[in-house]
Amino acid sequence: MVYDLFVMGGGPAGYVASIRGSQLGMKVAIAEEKFLGGTCTNVGCIPTKAWLASSELFQNMKESKKFGVTVENFSIDMKFVKSRTDRVVMKGRKGIEYLLKKNGVDLITGHAIVDGPNKAHVGDKTVEFKNLLLAQGSHPIKFPPFNVDGVMTSDEIFSLDKIPSSILIVGGGVIGVEMANFFSSIGSEVTVVEVMDHVLPNMDGDVAEVLTNSMKKRGIELHTATKTLSVDKVENGFKVIFEEKERFEKTFEMILLSVGRKSNVTDDIKALGVAIDPKGNVITTDEMKTNISNIYAAGDINGKYMLAHVASREGIVAVTNMKGGSLKMDYRSSPSVIFTTPEIGNVGYGEDELKKAGVEYKKGLFPMTALGRARTLEFNDGFGKILTDKNGIVIGVTIVGPMATEVLMEGVMAVHSKMNLENLLEYVHPHPTISEIYMEASDVGMGMPIDI
Repeated sequence: MVYDLFVMGGGPAGYVASIRGSQLGMKVAIAEEKFLGGTCTNVGCIPTKAWLASSELFQNMKESKKFGVTVENFSIDMKFVKSRTDRVVMKGRKGIEYLLKKNGVDLITGHAIVDGPNKAHVGDKTVEFKNLLLAQGSHPIKFPPFNVDGVMTSDEIFSLDKIPSSILIVGGGVIGVEMANFFSSIGSEVTVVEVMDHVLPNMDGDVAEVLTNSMKKRGIELHTATKTLSVDKVENGFKVIFEEKERFEKTFEMILLSVGRKSNVTDDIKALGVAIDPKGNVITTDEMKTNISNIYAAGDINGKYMLAHVASREGIVAVTNMKGGSLKMDYRSSPSVIFTTPEIGNVGYGEDELKKAGVEYKKGLFPMTALGRARTLEFNDGFGKILTDKNGIVIGVTIVGPMATEVLMEGVMAVHSKMNLENLLEYVHPHPTISEIYMEASDVGMGMPIDI
């Protein structure tokens, strides 16, 4: 049998593309060597959010007195947190397997190796195809001085079933700050080290400032512009030497290395002649095409936006174009969400990015502390920020506050559809809700604020 589409990798890009390809009338096979769902389902967004659901509830119970609720004799059971997370992950895997079967996609278990532009093998099974989608994902970056036995990455951390007394988190990006949020909530002594000048270096400085203050209130020790010079295994943990303004050392029971991920571009892919960029990512157009006409790539393997929802959309764009479509990825309106306290949502341009590029813009910013719904939640930090270009078109939205990840979608639609502030203000926002931040920030941007 010659398949219309062969997909290498069962993560968000691969399994979504497989299902959509089948729905479009293609005969599809997908190969996955480990677990369906890829990084997101197994060692990424899903287990992280399962952990955070437990830690946030625990944290809320510790702070319940400010709401007039007294709770006594409560604790967190890390073994149960792990078993619950394992159940959530397994349910996700099984759900994807069911969906593939439901849509008539042939699942081949094992490591796929490409033998040519129309042929591959998985074990002793040969697979012939007309179109190929590369969707093998990525792996955590690990390098000296962290090549020490016992240092964990995000691929191993979810095997944990006990609360460490102390943990060093290397990297203040999304994974690092989410994990810091979790471990500080459940009682670990947490230290975060970031080599850049502030946490979330890809976000605006005002976002990082709010999060930094929140982390410090939670007792997290934070060191920015700091290098890790050495890591040595000692009894009951690790001794680490750092260099900030001067050298210092500290001992930790556990270390989590979270400094990013690298694309899984293997030798067989390189041998095909697929174009690779200097960082080792497969080069793709916005149509998800590679330099070989019948080969497309989606997800982390192209290194553009290593986010599950972006990967899924890339997979849909790829297979639609295989069938003669003309879809393109709109990366500028692809959102980013971070599940810290406070939550953070961002889409489009950031203010620091526009300043650096010398682009003219206007800003409407409204503080969460002036929003009725935020006050009912005893939330006094964060803001909503809407950026517009010189013509008043919305080009960037950032929400920092409770439920920011849920209410960001209005901002995504505004950026994608090129709304202006007048468009946003045409909609009556329900009161009292966090979504009112759009109305309030738009009023500020128009120069006619009501509630500040």
